[in-house]
Amino acid sequence: MYALYSSLFDILDRNILLFPRFAGGMQRVLQLVRLKNRSLGVTAENKNENSGEKIMLGCTYGTMFQTTVAGGSYQEGLTVHLQGVPPGLYITEAEIYAALLTRKPGQSELASPRREPDVPIIYSGVNAADTMPGFANKGYTNGTPFVILIPNLDRHFVHIEQYQTTNRTPRPGHASYASYLKYGEWDDSIGAGFFSGRYTSTIVAAGAVARRILKKHGIEIFSYVKEAAGIRMPDVPVEEARAKVDKFREVRRDYDPIYQWLFADGRYTPDLRFLEKVAVLTELEKNLIAIQDKGRKMDAGAISKEHGVHPTMNCPDVDTAFAMEKRILEIRDEGDSSGGLVEVVATGLPVGLGEPVFRKLDGELGRMMSIGTIKAVEIGAGYAVKDMRGSECNDQIRAKDGKVYFESNNAGGVTGGLATGQTLVARLAVKPTPTIAKDQHTIDKVSLENAKLSAVTRRDPTIVARVWPVAEAFASLTLLDLYAQHLGYRALWCPDQK
Repeated sequence: MYALYSSLFDILDRNILLFPRFAGGMQRVLQLVRLKNRSLGVTAENKNENSGEKIMLGCTYGTMFQTTVAGGSYQEGLTVHLQGVPPGLYITEAEIYAALLTRKPGQSELASPRREPDVPIIYSGVNAADTMPGFANKGYTNGTPFVILIPNLDRHFVHIEQYQTTNRTPRPGHASYASYLKYGEWDDSIGAGFFSGRYTSTIVAAGAVARRILKKHGIEIFSYVKEAAGIRMPDVPVEEARAKVDKFREVRRDYDPIYQWLFADGRYTPDLRFLEKVAVLTELEKNLIAIQDKGRKMDAGAISKEHGVHPTMNCPDVDTAFAMEKRILEIRDEGDSSGGLVEVVATGLPVGLGEPVFRKLDGELGRMMSIGTIKAVEIGAGYAVKDMRGSECNDQIRAKDGKVYFESNNAGGVTGGLATGQTLVARLAVKPTPTIAKDQHTIDKVSLENAKLSAVTRRDPTIVARVWPVAEAFASLTLLDLYAQHLGYRALWCPDQK
């Protein structure tokens, strides 16, 4: 609608002399429009690209497996809408929550102190009862859109007020300046709204469903922290890394007080109706801090000795995990933040997965840049290939006992945009958290006067410890969408007889 009005006013502006009777009033209206455009950052140079941008698009991803997300950091909650979930799967809130708890904040010094429990509600897409006597298909997916709700429970006015008092001064490195110009005074800047890392809970919830489907087809995906605050882990074999990540998930689930209170104690079950689930979450919201504080304490030393993993830093090399934690906290104590590197690994991909020209496998994985904190994605040897010769870079091919194998994997499992059958390896560069305790130069976005900003809001000293499940989930969505296309294409094969 805004674009339509803008176009009409442009026409009137150019042809105002054709309407002499109304020229005075029209000029006053046009003057008001120009003033409004200026306040929204719309100038003669950029008005065409901005005039139609007062609604949020781009929140849907996928073709055959489609994900739509909505919500904001301090809105009532977030939602995930999935199309393409096949019928016959028994997916529960406990399963989705087990994925979400690896991302949620408030669990250690490495994360924001915000204590969101991130408990999902499966709202639609499963049968509410057995569809016929003897079918026993209650709670199973039925092929219709699968919708997940994630209520925001830890959003107190004191925290909203902190954002209200600092929102005139956009945070350097964050979306707050550009989003204000894009959406104007209606921009949801409380907790960064949809540009907050909070929205990534929707990606993780969707990814939990996608990973489940892929696993049934022999495709497994996992992720971990490769580097944090300048501390990098040594290379470890794929199966060893997978086992450590699985153990990390198990430890986090077993030590999570919300999981125990809701699922282990039987308070939150698939048999509950929607309002009954809401009632349980209302009780959880009232007693959130007490429930969390009564949980088992995670003694990092004891856990690493018993299970071989760090309880909050998902790095397959436990000694490196402790070194990462130490350095991150040192930087935090200086009032600053740090970044790192996340590695995503996928095995079992069929040869040929990927669609030329515009949906190549590596090109689609590059969409993980959509995760707010990611600034680069590399596949295989990545940037290192620029210093290699062809003889070093090429993954030479051999055969043994009727099976093909490669002598290296610099391509990261992808050539020509198609999967080679090797292990897929992608790495994501994670930037430091923009919100820091040090004074930073900024502006008053309303008056355009120079200002200084020192953050008082809740924040992570690093995002890398919580973003790996987001990367894992996003990769799962990408691979499942491409896999569905791959199967559909193969199903159409019908060559004529020679």
